[in-house]
Amino acid sequence: MQRRSLLLAAPAFAAAPARAPAWAQAWPAGPIRLIAPFPPGGSVDTILRLLAPSLQAGLGVPVVVENRSGAAGALGTAAAARAAPDGQSWVLVFDSHATANALNPQLGFDARRDFVPVMLVATAPMLLTTPLGRPWTSLAAVAAAARAKPDSVTYGTVGAGSLAHLTMEVWQQNTGLRLVHVPYRGGGPLAAAAAAGEVDLAIASRVGLGGQVGTRLRALVQSGPRRSAALPDLPTFAEAGFPGVVAEAFWGMLGPAGIPAPVTARFHAALAAALAEPELRRKLEEGQGVDVVASTPKAFAAFLDQQIAEWGKVVRDRGITVD
Repeated sequence: MQRRSLLLAAPAFAAAPARAPAWAQAWPAGPIRLIAPFPPGGSVDTILRLLAPSLQAGLGVPVVVENRSGAAGALGTAAAARAAPDGQSWVLVFDSHATANALNPQLGFDARRDFVPVMLVATAPMLLTTPLGRPWTSLAAVAAAARAKPDSVTYGTVGAGSLAHLTMEVWQQNTGLRLVHVPYRGGGPLAAAAAAGEVDLAIASRVGLGGQVGTRLRALVQSGPRRSAALPDLPTFAEAGFPGVVAEAFWGMLGPAGIPAPVTARFHAALAAALAEPELRRKLEEGQGVDVVASTPKAFAAFLDQQIAEWGKVVRDRGITVD
């Protein structure tokens, strides 16, 4: 996947229409709601709460983070799709947005048609980790244990159909291994369970693991195409001897379809200004281990199309369903 070239080559956001509603010209007209479709403590919640103060300062109105968790992010995302297209409600989606419709066509929203893309905020490799009390210090050791006793090694993710889940499905398909998937309701519950040793493995971004890596969790590999600058000593799946497993978590901002282009452009500019602040960028990149992207809306739209096609195929090929 040529993500970097895709984002850098994308043209700038289209010019605003000649006439916009009067209320659009006066936007923002009041408090702005940022929907986090996952529980507190997870990566989406963490990133939004880091962003909110800078957005509030830049826009001059209150910016409120609202957690609307449930159904692997679908409940909060559906609430955003149904919100008035007035620019007062936005949603930060996680990588699970790319597989939502493939997993459940009856969600009540279309991941592309019902939203206006604003920005690909950040990406990050996922880390496959194990509690410090487990004996494994390499991915090869985990594979040997799983091969010796199929269906005995457990791994936790933020939910069924998440990119972490699909990444492990691809690894199992490539190796013939059989592991037991334990889905949790977001990053906060997963991080707590992993730190408590409830599962043998946990896979999520560093921010999704809630600061447990290096304290209660041992990282074995990272899922990106190359080593992250934040974790230069941690090998990729390919470097650990298991090629063909490449995936990156992502966080992107969407609004309900129908928002006037001038409002989307102004919100995008506010996001870009916030992400350009050195202190906020440091907190995200060094503190949370994400790579800030801050793409154009058009580049994010193309990125979403690619992710939906790529990971939707994995869902269909593997016959993955959710309850």
